Amino acid sequence: MITVLSVFNGFEGLVKSLYSSFYTDLKVLPASGKTITLSPQQLQQLRIVEGVKNFSLVIEEKALLKNNDGDKDYQNVVVVKGVDDNYQYVSGVAEHIIGEGIYDIGTLDTPRIILGAGVENSLHIYAERNIIPLTVFLPRKGTTEQIDLLNDISSSYINTSSSFAIQQDFDNKYAITSIDFMRNALKLGADEYSGLEISLNDASATDQVKRNLKKVLGDKYKVQDKYEQNKSLYSIMNLERWAIYGVFSLILTVAAFCMIGAITMLTLEKQKDITVLHAMGANRSFIQRIFLSEGVLLASIGCVVGMLLALLLIYLQINFKLIKIGGVSFLIDYFPVEVRLKDFILIGATVFVIAVLASWFPARKAASLEFSLRSE
Repeated sequence: MITVLSVFNGFEGLVKSLYSSFYTDLKVLPASGKTITLSPQQLQQLRIVEGVKNFSLVIEEKALLKNNDGDKDYQNVVVVKGVDDNYQYVSGVAEHIIGEGIYDIGTLDTPRIILGAGVENSLHIYAERNIIPLTVFLPRKGTTEQIDLLNDISSSYINTSSSFAIQQDFDNKYAITSIDFMRNALKLGADEYSGLEISLNDASATDQVKRNLKKVLGDKYKVQDKYEQNKSLYSIMNLERWAIYGVFSLILTVAAFCMIGAITMLTLEKQKDITVLHAMGANRSFIQRIFLSEGVLLASIGCVVGMLLALLLIYLQINFKLIKIGGVSFLIDYFPVEVRLKDFILIGATVFVIAVLASWFPARKAASLEFSLRSE
């Protein structure tokens, strides 16, 4: 159980670190609608909120990217994210640029776009070496269900600068460009944004900073932490953890029947000894505690030995990467592991409860035996 949960912890930590490279500690979104309005005064207030390290203003919108490569027409629907100059300091995208490209989002006059690796592949280009501008089609603000292609859709040309590879969900979905380019294409006001992404000095103070931001901003805005930004992901991982725990607890319960059988046989073998103890003054409660202690002792020895073996396996895996991931293309070629104290506490408590329940019935039977010293 310790080994399997530690491997699960390793994968969970890896996935969370990848998602943390894209999602920031906190994100401010509109309570309703698609945009928020943040005045210079409000931004100044945000800068002095205790715990806020930096923040970036963003404008996001779905767009159609088209590669005009001669006779062939490659296109893909993506989320284009316009960001300001602070974005590289609040997000890890700049650290995941691949190939020979550089982090360059350009300006309003000379916009550039950074593509996710999956988007880059779907458009059949090398972002850092592409010289043919892409065409970006974006819906302007106020676009209704009946679209006027001339007035409601903006069409712009933009050069690529690089591509990033973080995680498939992001690589196949996002492209990063200048916030000024997005504002101009969408016809948004000077103080209009899709959201505000915030990095903190101390991630452990997230809840307190979140409350402070809500006081500053008011009810027209909602503030989300990393869990809320990826609620489905964290919920699934949590569900998987408890599912794994449940399956292995069931296996433990089945294994406990061996201990029930062993203690039951022990009570049958020790009937005369039980009678002698009773004759010496031991009551039924004392007899029951003896066999309960026997069961708990057996389970405790097994639990401690199992945990020590698990620690040894984990140590070897961390230092020597003995067990490899074969047959798949992944960021790493070995099973990651991570030890957590709460796993030891949870499994230790589970073993204790199962041991007590498994020992209870044979111990109860031993205490209910008729005592007699007469020989047959």
